Amino acid sequence: MTRIGFLLVSAALALAACIAPQSSSLGPDGKPLPKAYRIGSGETSRIQFRMLDSVNSLRQASGAAPLQLDANLNAAAATHSRDMSVQNRPWHFGSDGSSPIDRVRRVGFSGQLKGENISETYETELETLGAWMEEAPTRSVILDKSATLMGFSYFQESNSKIWWTLVTGALATDGTKQIASTN
Repeated sequence: MTRIGFLLVSAALALAACIAPQSSSLGPDGKPLPKAYRIGSGETSRIQFRMLDSVNSLRQASGAAPLQLDANLNAAAATHSRDMSVQNRPWHFGSDGSSPIDRVRRVGFSGQLKGENISETYETELETLGAWMEEAPTRSVILDKSATLMGFSYFQESNSKIWWTLVTGALATDGTKQIASTN
């Protein structure tokens, strides 16, 4: 019996020696190297609600009321995420020169636009939210106490780069979603 055990252990050790060593997943700073976040098909609503829950947790901690997802703002965010990919740059203007206000109007949102956060990254939505919370301008969009609605979406390229867009808005004072005239 010990002879069979010895042979099995020897065979296992010999087999283990044949396995190629795995490359280090730590960078020169000792931190883990980033891995591309790959989003599967059909995950959009799960990602949107996870972001909404996370944003609302941050808002609650700051004393702001929770946001609700708005389908029109989600559509505006999705359109802009794809457009930033086409332009290959993260910025607030569309390839046609459109502004965030133009985009929310085009999708039928009639409330007041409060803000827009954008990102170009390989990180998850929650890592992106963390990065937004580290900067005062993007943090203020997330924690704006006058915002009541949120849209959130992304576009992922085949190389795994993700373009994220978060849009906040509010209902008009009469309870409708009317954008104040810019004239």
